[in-house]
Amino acid sequence: MDAKRELSSVDLRALVTELGRYEGAKVDKAYRYDEDLIRLKLRDFDRGRVELLIEVGEVKRAHVADQEHVADAPGRPPNFAKMLRNRLSGADFAGVSQYEFDRILTFEFERDDENTTLVAELFGQGNVAALDETGEVVGSLSTVRLKSRTIAPGSQYEYPASRLNPLTVGYETFARHMDDSDTDVVRTLATQLNLGGLYAEEVCSRARVDKELPIAEADESVYRALHDALDRIGTRLRAGDIDPRIYEEPLESAAADEGADAGDRPVVDVTPFPLAEHENLPSVGFDSFNAAVDEYFYRLDRTSEAADEPPADAAPSRPDFEAEIAKQERIIEQQRGAIEGFEERAAAERERAERLYAHYDLVDEVLSTVQTARADDVPWNEIESTLAAGADRGIPAAEAVVDVDASAGTVTVELGDDGTRVELEADDGVEVNADRLYREAKRIEAKKAGAEEAIESTRRELEAVEARKAAWEADDGDEGQRGEGESATDDDEEPAASTADWLSRSSIPIRAPEDWYERFRWFHTASGYLVIGGRNADQNEAIVKKYMGPHDRFFHTQAHGGPVTVLKAAGPSESPEPVDFDDATLREAAQFAVSYSSDWKDGRGAGDAYMVSPDQVSKTPESGEYVEKGSFVVRGDRTYFEDVPCRVAVGVQCEPVTRAIGGPPSAIEGRAATAVTLEPGMYAQNDAAMMVYRELKSRFTDQSFVRKVASADQLQEFLPPGGSDVVE
Repeated sequence: MDAKRELSSVDLRALVTELGRYEGAKVDKAYRYDEDLIRLKLRDFDRGRVELLIEVGEVKRAHVADQEHVADAPGRPPNFAKMLRNRLSGADFAGVSQYEFDRILTFEFERDDENTTLVAELFGQGNVAALDETGEVVGSLSTVRLKSRTIAPGSQYEYPASRLNPLTVGYETFARHMDDSDTDVVRTLATQLNLGGLYAEEVCSRARVDKELPIAEADESVYRALHDALDRIGTRLRAGDIDPRIYEEPLESAAADEGADAGDRPVVDVTPFPLAEHENLPSVGFDSFNAAVDEYFYRLDRTSEAADEPPADAAPSRPDFEAEIAKQERIIEQQRGAIEGFEERAAAERERAERLYAHYDLVDEVLSTVQTARADDVPWNEIESTLAAGADRGIPAAEAVVDVDASAGTVTVELGDDGTRVELEADDGVEVNADRLYREAKRIEAKKAGAEEAIESTRRELEAVEARKAAWEADDGDEGQRGEGESATDDDEEPAASTADWLSRSSIPIRAPEDWYERFRWFHTASGYLVIGGRNADQNEAIVKKYMGPHDRFFHTQAHGGPVTVLKAAGPSESPEPVDFDDATLREAAQFAVSYSSDWKDGRGAGDAYMVSPDQVSKTPESGEYVEKGSFVVRGDRTYFEDVPCRVAVGVQCEPVTRAIGGPPSAIEGRAATAVTLEPGMYAQNDAAMMVYRELKSRFTDQSFVRKVASADQLQEFLPPGGSDVVE
């Protein structure tokens, strides 16, 4: 059977009590290994050195580790580790808790100057976020931007939506959730009750209920038995009554069993108490669940390393191109599904808006009734009671109301025979509510456009993998045809220069450019078009008055304080012709406008921008108004780009000229020999520039070259105003 690689909600509930025993330990240092493993080294008065590990990648765990199970400290600490050291060094560990019944642990640290909360999300893609005393995100391993929640520097951390806790649920609620299912008992426990597969099966075994019993055939006695089994597990965990076990794979024979060392057997699970579902597996008992978890993942890691290590005399193995191709194809399929989802959601929002107009009189009556009552200071609960009484009397408008939410000031109505529900802002009229739904549909469709771009990006990655596969197979064929003593480098032609060539060359000739646009902010799109932006009000004026041609595109952000950005259709000395810019080019220009605006300075992870034609931009204000220097009046329809990520890449270009360049990552990464990507963060502009300079310098053999063409001062010219973090 497959080995467990993630701790369950039940496991975390058992671990929290034991981890709490380390309260008062003082943090010495923080480390980050690879992408997903965080190590906090602490000192405890009674126990001495304490190693807290948090891993949120393919393996998801959090526990105190034996010192012998901890790898040597990595080299230079990445930015996230530096941030943790700044905030946690010398802090006292103040406790740990599990968020509801979710796979989330919250670690609290206290220091005289500032307190810090570390949130470990041990589910899905996994994440670790550091929060300040107000709950604002200081830094995180991954930036998350979803409709329901955002995890990015400067945003308020939001926990996922609450989930039912099966270990504390009352019988009536338990029965109601079971009744809502149309499948069998074990699947219902796993999904509706949030138990997951293993513990759903365990509850069935302890309750002596057939796992595959259809819910439709389950009576109260079955529900009672299942609920009692759940309650016993919950009571045991709350009381700290545990008997930890590591379960191992059974060996095939008694002879093998005699010859095997106890610590060499492959492990398959670790649990806080024995499970009936594992009664046929050999197991090892432990005094504490934390010790069991530590030993389990240590052995799991050793087993994985042994399985992956090739024989000493083995030839280099062929990369698993098929697996990578399958992965990219799977991502494309998921992205297609996301696009379909956006289409369905947008269509649903439009349908709701149209339902409002189709039932205009009824909806207007509902809203007018509520608005009149609120104007007379009638409490919401009385409004709800009045509507319910009206429904009992058969009043159509009252019958349509299915929910009243006093906290949100909304009323939900059901319109049409298919039961379509629409949530209404009670203070607004029918038209305003419908317009809100239409705008939401447009916003969702903008996400669809972003997903379509993501599909194109993934397709390019797929093509790159297929090209590497073809090259490998071609090389393999050539190897078989070469005579003895021939080498792969005996070709007459010198191979084309690659990114690795520039980084490894001992000397790179400097070919400095002199381009008219370099006094502005600028970059070339992936498709080759020039984009320029103003650094100040004077440059904004100059760009519009002197350098904006009739076929260019003008971009600006919705947020105040953004630069004028112009996508050029032609250079100053070129004959201007109309250009049909592709979507990727337009979005790169929009990302440039957003990234160098106040959206970045304010720490927002994304922003909105719009695009217009040059003839829509004017310095002539409306009567009685005044237009400041560097500002313009924009009239007419606009094309909007919503939720554009704040991201900038800064790198070194080596051909056809040598210089520092910066702009949207998709445009820069194809032009630079190497680049570093940044997002809004905690490091001041000059500090971030120095970090980028050191990183770029470390990648080149010819370090004097980097000093000459991409010093920290030169790189700073391409960094947005405000704080930044390197995206690792």
